[in-house]
Amino acid sequence: MMNEIDVARVQAYLRATLGNDRIHIDLPKRRGGTVEVRVGTEFIGTVHKDDDDGEVSFSLHITILDEDLPAVAVARPKA
Repeated sequence: MMNEIDVARVQAYLRATLGNDRIHIDLPKRRGGTVEVRVGTEFIGTVHKDDDDGEVSFSLHITILDEDLPAVAVARPKA
């Protein structure tokens, strides 16, 4: 379970690493809920904390809906 300090540290890391101060991590409204990540108002994924025998890590799972993807022309390789 992530606490406020975890959220602040991971949020600062993501903002610095990705160069975007609009990244926000929201603690769940109820205990045991999902920790959500958003850019501005757009939900982009979730963060999970893993504590394996005192070795702590955080994973970011980004969700991309097919309907949100732009159409892109695929370049054919040259023969």
